[in-house]
Amino acid sequence: MSNANSAADIALWQSKLPRAFGPTPTVRALRWVGGAAFLLWLATMFWWFDITPQRLWNGLSGLFVIIRLMIPPSPGELWMDILKGMAESVAMAFLGTFLAALVAIPLGFLGARNIVTVTLLRFSVRRFFDGIRGVDQLIWALAYVRAVGLGPLAGVLAIFTSDMAVLAKLYAEAIENAEKKQSEGVIASGGSRLQAMRFGVLPQVMPVMLAQALYFFESNTRSAAILGVVGAGGIGLQIAERIKVRHWDEVAFIIILMVVTVAVIDFISARIRKRLIGNRETPMG
Repeated sequence: MSNANSAADIALWQSKLPRAFGPTPTVRALRWVGGAAFLLWLATMFWWFDITPQRLWNGLSGLFVIIRLMIPPSPGELWMDILKGMAESVAMAFLGTFLAALVAIPLGFLGARNIVTVTLLRFSVRRFFDGIRGVDQLIWALAYVRAVGLGPLAGVLAIFTSDMAVLAKLYAEAIENAEKKQSEGVIASGGSRLQAMRFGVLPQVMPVMLAQALYFFESNTRSAAILGVVGAGGIGLQIAERIKVRHWDEVAFIIILMVVTVAVIDFISARIRKRLIGNRETPMG
């Protein structure tokens, strides 16, 4: 009987050897087929987009020429227009992000599973978020330029529309992850469901909402330059005009100004988060 058990154990051990020491021949063959299919797809993409070494070398040579013309950076004679365009971009990013964050708060509550228990309503709200997020911010800018005309208003509306859906989705996920004890305590003490959301859920998720809104403000300051290229005002319009006339030294100055502006906004945002949210690090000792 013991010999039969030993033989069964040996057979079971041998059956597990391929898994222990490597993939089976079938799995290995499938991996080779998958790798070959990927390389074939990659080669097709290179042929489709006409990516050749000669074309890449010519592109890099042209890029080096542009970089050489950017040195040294210069604000040019119309430097006041550059500063005005930068101020417009910052204002566009701030106003669009502020309005989006403001509207996203109630939308986030409507999309949270622990707040809205009606599945059809919550599903409809979430799909609305997906539909708005599926359209890029640049497409919204083009649409609003045709609707309201050239200028910063189109940029503000584009940032507001795009960020509203993204922030609402992020806020809904933060609300779903909130602790239930605070809300249950408010209801147990005689509060209504609305008061439970106000005093039990909102204080927990407000730091997360604030941090995300500040990050989007910083990100939108950069993306506002792209919106200006399509006619939505801001510093992007100044960049497009100088690229057309090949004033690369002024383009370099604008790029440096944008980097400095974003760095300052990031520093201020970090200080605001620390002031309002506080330092979460536990003191040692």
